[in-house]
Amino acid sequence: MPPDSLARMKLTFHTLDVFTTRKFGGNPLAVVLGAEKLTTEQMQTITREFNLSETTFILPPDNPTHTAKVRIFFPGGEMPFAGHPTLGTAALLAELKHKPGCSFETTITLELKAGLTPVRVSRIADRIHGVFTAPVVPFHVPVKLPSIEDAARALNLDAADIGFDGHGLASCEGGPRFFYVPVKTRAALEKSKILEPHWSRLLQGVNINERISTIDAVYLYTRGGDGAGTAFRSRMYSPTGGIPEDPATGSATVNLAAQLLAAEKLADGTQRWQIEQGYEMGRPSDLTLEADVKAGALAAVRVGGSAVRMMSGELEI
Repeated sequence: MPPDSLARMKLTFHTLDVFTTRKFGGNPLAVVLGAEKLTTEQMQTITREFNLSETTFILPPDNPTHTAKVRIFFPGGEMPFAGHPTLGTAALLAELKHKPGCSFETTITLELKAGLTPVRVSRIADRIHGVFTAPVVPFHVPVKLPSIEDAARALNLDAADIGFDGHGLASCEGGPRFFYVPVKTRAALEKSKILEPHWSRLLQGVNINERISTIDAVYLYTRGGDGAGTAFRSRMYSPTGGIPEDPATGSATVNLAAQLLAAEKLADGTQRWQIEQGYEMGRPSDLTLEADVKAGALAAVRVGGSAVRMMSGELEI
């Protein structure tokens, strides 16, 4: 589209804090409505302008029985699927469909590049909550993993900090791919940070046999948390992807189900865990993870949490 025809394009946007019930917690998200006339390059530019970990753009669905087509961008490019953008976008679209203050329960069906993604959204007493079913069932990826010593060096840890109760280093995928590092204690999780040049060397080793770099994010987790029912506390770093640390990573939480299946030999049935993330960076986030296990394999994975609308405005191009 010629630049002069876009000169006065005005688009409505909203921001939300996702995986939290309180403002200024969770993971911030920007959602741009009516984005069907934007080019991919414009979406990427707008994403960098918001300077959040992700921004979503709402387009009309290909199938009119679905709610919307959604494109997800982070500062470094487009993503086929990401958790907090999926949940936050669905929560916003559900709210916009209903009168303020009214309780509701509905299903928002999003067309993502990774596949069709249903999200159950409800609002009770002004608290909005959603649960999405991951479009791709996560799985372990047989890539060359770094040594424990190299992983520890890149993450400001000691080798003795890594691993517990059958949990070891792993690469898991369910859309995005993450490098998983279980750590023994909260103290180890708290002191973790990315150290260069060790981090870049670690990525080179992990991705050496791949046509493209497939891992640029690491998810660390340990048992327990502040909440009595919390199963795991986690942190996620992706500095090469433009995210020094993420307050809440729904896609990494999805993939954690594959790690738990292997490490804990999950029994058939529905398993559920409460996950904390972002506490160390002052953006406390609370996520639920559910996994349906059938015949010893993952059949479906769901991630849930709350969202709070923060700001609304108009974007002019």
